[in-house]
Amino acid sequence: MDVRFVPASSLLRPAAPAGTAPAEAAPAAPFPGVAAALAVRLTRDPGRPMITFYDDATGERVEFSTTTLDNWVAKTANLLVDTLGLAPGDVVGVDLPAHWTSCVILLAAWSAGLDVEVVIGPEDGADGPAGARPGPAAAPGSPGVVFVSEDRIDIATALGIDEIVGLSLRPLGGRMRDAVPGVLDYAVEVPPHGDRFLPPPPPPGQAELLRLAATVARRDALGPDDRILTAGGPATVAGLLIATLVPLVSGASVVLCRNLHSTDAATLARRVETERVTAVDWSVPRPLAEVLPARVRRLDVLDAGTPPG
Repeated sequence: MDVRFVPASSLLRPAAPAGTAPAEAAPAAPFPGVAAALAVRLTRDPGRPMITFYDDATGERVEFSTTTLDNWVAKTANLLVDTLGLAPGDVVGVDLPAHWTSCVILLAAWSAGLDVEVVIGPEDGADGPAGARPGPAAAPGSPGVVFVSEDRIDIATALGIDEIVGLSLRPLGGRMRDAVPGVLDYAVEVPPHGDRFLPPPPPPGQAELLRLAATVARRDALGPDDRILTAGGPATVAGLLIATLVPLVSGASVVLCRNLHSTDAATLARRVETERVTAVDWSVPRPLAEVLPARVRRLDVLDAGTPPG
């Protein structure tokens, strides 16, 4: 199958502001790294929702406070370091859809000082008509481990990955339906790990990711009162920024939807009201977004032609 790993940063590079922006329009990185950003969020808003996840194919709804999310991130980071033996600078591959576990794994990998690569196919790598594609300078490494959905384990195996962690993506974090020799089951391996993690110093590149997230938050005036609805997976700008990094720097929370194509406008409108959504991003299908109340802001797609700021 024609899939490849690309650095997550290469998806975000074309979304950065083009040219030289005025100093006031380009905020400095608010934190040195992802672990520091999560720690501050935990101190400020430990009990508030950070991620509310819906799966429109199964009817699942699950909500994570900052404290609960931090516990999952710590356990996953400990898995990466203690069980899988990864060290700062090693590469973690992610082949997952929009899902709460995707956000956890991204945050855990960055907290552990690891580089993240995502799997894209010929049709992937764009968030929309003006979406960002991997930068030409992207130079993928060799992932030491890949987190992959159960139905795509054969792809990871064919790519010759040394360590594979499978996820069922079933409601309530259920185990994989079938054990696969040589493949770790995320639902089995993560819970026993400690819910505290001592992060290493962050690599310099993380500050740039957080600076970009802060720039986006400023562009769209996103703050702690905002609830952003997105369908972005980790191989998209929406999934990396709106679902994962922007909430850390802005204090906003996310309503993350998988299989949004399975719902209808009336159902989405009810969800927007129930969850008090204030904004939707470009990953939400246009026919659904266009019928939402006028009070719900539509965030513009990010690319080099629409610089934040």
